[in-house]
Amino acid sequence: MIKNTLGILLLLLSGALNAHTISGTITNQDSTPLSGVGVYNKNTGNYTYSNNSGAFSLANVSVNDHVYFYSLGFKNKELLITENQLDTTLEIVLEEAAVSLDQVVLVSNINAMSSFVNVDVKSDPVKSSQEILRKVPGLIIGQHAGGGKAEQIFLRGFDIDHGTDIAINVDGLPVNMVSHAHGQGYADMHFIIPETIDNIDFGKGPYYAEKGNFNTAGYVDLTTKKTLDKNVISMEAGKYNTLRGLGMLKLLESDDDNAYIASEYLISDGVFESPQNFNRINIMGRYNHKDDAGNELNLTASHFQSKWDASGQIPQRAVDNGSIGRFGAIDDTEGGNTSRTNLLVNHDKQLDQHSRFKSKFFISKYDFELYSNFTFFLEDPVNGDQIKQKENRTLIGGETSYDKTIHLDQNNSQFRFNTGIGFRYDDINEVELSHTLNRKTTLDRLAYGNIDELNAYGFFNINYKINKWNINPGVRLDYLKFDYENLLSTTYDQKSENKLVVSPKLNTIYQASQDLQLYAKTGIGFHSNDTRVVTANNGKSILPLAFGADVGTIYKPKDRLVLNLALWHLFLEQEFVYVGDAGIVEPSGRTKRFGVDLGARYQLTDWLYAYGDVNYTYARSSEDPSGEDYIPLAPDLTSSGGITFKGLKNFSGGMNYRFIKDRPAKEDNSIIAEGYFVTDFNLNYTWKNWSFGLIVENLFDTEWNETQFATTSRLFNEAEAVEEIHFTPGTPFFARGKVSVSF
Repeated sequence: MIKNTLGILLLLLSGALNAHTISGTITNQDSTPLSGVGVYNKNTGNYTYSNNSGAFSLANVSVNDHVYFYSLGFKNKELLITENQLDTTLEIVLEEAAVSLDQVVLVSNINAMSSFVNVDVKSDPVKSSQEILRKVPGLIIGQHAGGGKAEQIFLRGFDIDHGTDIAINVDGLPVNMVSHAHGQGYADMHFIIPETIDNIDFGKGPYYAEKGNFNTAGYVDLTTKKTLDKNVISMEAGKYNTLRGLGMLKLLESDDDNAYIASEYLISDGVFESPQNFNRINIMGRYNHKDDAGNELNLTASHFQSKWDASGQIPQRAVDNGSIGRFGAIDDTEGGNTSRTNLLVNHDKQLDQHSRFKSKFFISKYDFELYSNFTFFLEDPVNGDQIKQKENRTLIGGETSYDKTIHLDQNNSQFRFNTGIGFRYDDINEVELSHTLNRKTTLDRLAYGNIDELNAYGFFNINYKINKWNINPGVRLDYLKFDYENLLSTTYDQKSENKLVVSPKLNTIYQASQDLQLYAKTGIGFHSNDTRVVTANNGKSILPLAFGADVGTIYKPKDRLVLNLALWHLFLEQEFVYVGDAGIVEPSGRTKRFGVDLGARYQLTDWLYAYGDVNYTYARSSEDPSGEDYIPLAPDLTSSGGITFKGLKNFSGGMNYRFIKDRPAKEDNSIIAEGYFVTDFNLNYTWKNWSFGLIVENLFDTEWNETQFATTSRLFNEAEAVEEIHFTPGTPFFARGKVSVSF
């Protein structure tokens, strides 16, 4: 047995030693090293990426192989391998070009679609923080608290609320807030300056070992720019007393060290009859260091704060009887304020051509205070039902991972593993739910306490690539500890629970050809429940699991056309949900969802690009009888897409749409949330280093409801409560102009 094992190891080692490899560096025309450039062998399907120094190494290469070098914003370069190139260091220079779909090569990456969607991002850059998540195919968002509150998210038949079933990170910094005062997984992305976004990586389903809590419907990772190409100053002005200023300035620029600062200030009265008095400020500083030893260090510091008034969700009956208009309010003293200060350190160490260490450490200081009134005078007919939700939090965490690639033989076989450990600790103090009057007087404290929550984890990923197959098993181990101190108790009241969960994953890709990829994904994920739920229920259903499976294909019949199709299924276990607006625990039961995702992207010409996605979901409760098993607000049909143009003389711009079909607002489908079709438009003209733009939201002035809920409420003059749709009206035609200068 030992002899056989040694024989196999020697055979593998000899294969690795005999394998031909090409290596070198990749730069732009200014001799600046380019990281993340794809290097793809058309003959074998092998691929790799340049590291932070622009260096690359591609194994299993033979004479007469066709190797492509590709990156968004650069012309593809093809190299026909000769005998001499196997033994020399290559110097590859890429020429800059307008972003185009043919600059993306289909490789057997677990999330190949992210590369194609980034063409959407580069062709039509994000213009507001609300628009960031809309770039993910099938993801719909809605705002219902004046622009200062995190958006409501819909994806794959989930009303995710503010982030319960989607994991969101920015440069490795978690956005989701566990055990939040308003809702579990609360993900406020308004601290991100849109113009700093470089690319988006996303994945749907619980199939990724490096992703943990909240990764059930999917995840979204945003990466911001490490350096600036140019300094930028811009100003926007528009309807509703809206004014926005932006500045992005280089502080340091050299071969090894770069730094910049970006800032944003936004004020607006909003579309409502009662002025929103919204203001937000963002400041971000970034330092980037690279050296010849393979080190890359990124230091990021940022601060965000926001304050606003809101008109809330209004009852349909009040609009129908004329007591208020569509943009009126029952209680216009709603609103809030929030802030977040972040410090993030990312370090990437390239040990050699085939291995690297990555580490990150972050600390955030976060404050939140929100006033809402959903039921008006249902509970308190004299003072009204306004509530306050408040917390202050310190978030600390870190992660270290190791990545190693081993080339086993000359038959296009390679073994790659990625493993890591990390932790996240949330110290949340004075988490409060109170009954208030006019944001001034606290009438009654309904919940008040301190939360400590720890998540320690480890993960292990394997990618085994042989011929046209890429097999990716993985496993994740999470330990969570929940502590809650009830400050309303007259005696010391501290409760604690903990849980360990194992999440296996298995993904398989078959690269049928350079133009066709087939894949199957399966895995188990979870989202944690609120600490107040966990301790109140003695640890019952701490980590409800999600069981998912995807099968699909990506097809690129032409260099400038990409089609994708996925069939998927997702099952969620029994869970208990903490309703932060009421301070109560509600069981939600088991749920099942299955659906179809369909998408297309087409580079019609060098300057014209079109994209579109259609997503269908069947979502039902597994425990309720037929006809009473609808999942409230779960969308069954959504679509989004657009057409953009760039480089048409001095003009650029585009038009995009989003659609959501009517959907049930109650379990028995007796109340319907109306769907909508909304179109946005933008146009830009560039003259020398100046840019003049027009941004229009809701181009056709469609009357639509951005968010809707089936709510039981009572108005001041009503004797009985009424259950019906309560909604936040969508923005009407909204135009603003923009002037930018770069230098």
